[in-house]
Amino acid sequence: MEIFLIRLLQFVLAISLLVLLHEGGHMFFAKLFGVRVEKFFVFFDVSIGKWKGNLFSFKPKNSDTTYGMGWLPLGGYCKISGMIDESFDTEQMKQPAQDWEFRSKPAWQRLLIMIGGVTVNFLLALFIYSMVLFYWGESYVMVKDMSMGMRFNQEAKSYGFQDHDILVGTDQGAFRDFNADVYRDLSTAKRVDIIRNGKPISINLPGDLNLLGMLKSTPRFVTPYILADVDSVMPSGAAAKAGIRKGDRLVGINGKAIDSWNAYQEEVGVLSDELMAAQTHADSLKIRTANIAFMNPATSKVDTTQVLLDSSLMLGVGMTNLYSYYTPTKKEYGFFESFPAGAKYGWNVLAGYVGDMKYVFTADGAKSLGGFGAIGSLFPPVWDWHMFWLMTAFLSIILAFMNILPIPALDGGHVLFLLYEMITRRKPSETFMVRAEYVGIAILLLLMIVANLNDVLRWLGIITY
Repeated sequence: MEIFLIRLLQFVLAISLLVLLHEGGHMFFAKLFGVRVEKFFVFFDVSIGKWKGNLFSFKPKNSDTTYGMGWLPLGGYCKISGMIDESFDTEQMKQPAQDWEFRSKPAWQRLLIMIGGVTVNFLLALFIYSMVLFYWGESYVMVKDMSMGMRFNQEAKSYGFQDHDILVGTDQGAFRDFNADVYRDLSTAKRVDIIRNGKPISINLPGDLNLLGMLKSTPRFVTPYILADVDSVMPSGAAAKAGIRKGDRLVGINGKAIDSWNAYQEEVGVLSDELMAAQTHADSLKIRTANIAFMNPATSKVDTTQVLLDSSLMLGVGMTNLYSYYTPTKKEYGFFESFPAGAKYGWNVLAGYVGDMKYVFTADGAKSLGGFGAIGSLFPPVWDWHMFWLMTAFLSIILAFMNILPIPALDGGHVLFLLYEMITRRKPSETFMVRAEYVGIAILLLLMIVANLNDVLRWLGIITY
């Protein structure tokens, strides 16, 4: 419950900040061009019966704008006079146009008002990345420095990879740290350079591997090889009760030898599938009862003990990671250096995200869509400001990109119609705009239902990422 609340607080704080600034971008340009803003709300104030649906609202003296916060955290709302939006205020549109209305302004001003939100979100992401680099710098392990190499699945081995191969780069360039870009480069590479047993060699690839399949497969196409050394032991956990101590190395589970955390997690994944299919409490207890073999590296003595894993099949140990074995590369940035570095970082994140969008239109891609639960799970289980700001910047880029898509009811839909007007010198009819808004909202609701339904199905174990 504590982990859930920490993630929930981080998610709500990040979304509130992003929505506030997104809607603020619209309002800034509206006020700049003398357009009246009637309402400015963070989250939607959906009415239920006599309840107006807002947690609070206020209207400053001599102001035309009511500010407030709604209860439904699905976005925000900046109601601009004289504009057809999700409020469907057609009565206002039947009245003669006023100078302070959106529809009375030149097309270029209306265009700036519409792109104000995504502009703020994109610039905000670049600013956050810049300040993260300035304050924390960068710390990462170079892929070529991972002397224990990688662990590959059967598909990767069919192309010629072997466990413990050290990745160096592809025909597209050298690898830096191990992240999604490694998979992207491998998926389009024709040649991969590696080091095997101290000797540099190359492996040929087809150049069109399925990126989504590489990421979704269990085990994954490639992961860094990490020994199954115990970094810490939770008090009163299964490991502590069994006498497993910090520094011990797991070498087997239920009679199957393991040589890494990668292998251990694969075996636990098999147990997880069995647990989902368990019919009785006795069946569950049997699956959760595991025989763990562990070794003291100092003495090479191997002990085997029986443990009862918790309901999530957790042993109660902290796992070692790359930083446990390798000296990271550290890079510091001065204040002015951080801005071009942050812009480059943000642009690479956006390019990667846009490039991966093609997979959304596949069956596996649709299953990979995530709702609020999936987004919330991206935040760390402990409060970490470094990770919080990185996630907030990432969500800001996603919000900017998704909002600029040419879908009616999104900013991009309004931009599309404005560009049509600027090119043809003809405004789309109000009837068409209202119908387009309904279609856009229907599309968004459908996507939202699918994404959040996927979260539920993952929680039930019916589908996986």
